[in-house]
Amino acid sequence: MEGVSVAARTYTREGESKTESLDRHWQELLQELRVAQAGTQILFAFLLTIAFTQPFREADTLTHRVYAVTLILASLATALLIGPVPFHRIVFRQRLRDRMVTIAGRMASGGLFLLMLAMAGGLYLALDVALSRMAAGVIVVVALVWYVIFWYGLPLLVRREADHGED
Repeated sequence: MEGVSVAARTYTREGESKTESLDRHWQELLQELRVAQAGTQILFAFLLTIAFTQPFREADTLTHRVYAVTLILASLATALLIGPVPFHRIVFRQRLRDRMVTIAGRMASGGLFLLMLAMAGGLYLALDVALSRMAAGVIVVVALVWYVIFWYGLPLLVRREADHGED
């Protein structure tokens, strides 16, 4: 993206104060979190119910281990994606918005990574019932590659192109 200034890439608007920029970044982060939180909470709730079903009790050790890891990942993802809310409550009006936005952004990134892994585990648990174990595993690997391409690869490619455009 030739001609794109550093200010444009950091999404600073002309005439916007640092405080206004931080407030806007916080609002944008909250909008992103709303999308991720809903899906994560639904996945976590669904996973919690599986343990109480008869078919799960009769499942093999591998299924129980995949389930346990997936449940833990979903729980950790939920904690990180909800984390910016209590963080904000505790540091509200302490003039720490710059640190809060940075830390909350990192929480969101970590939460999304854990969500990706939890979704892969949930997909494996469902497909292991419907398909052969080998087919379930292959599909989950393909799904993980898909997530990595669209959640990380594409944004990093766009970012790299923008960086090269400034050289």
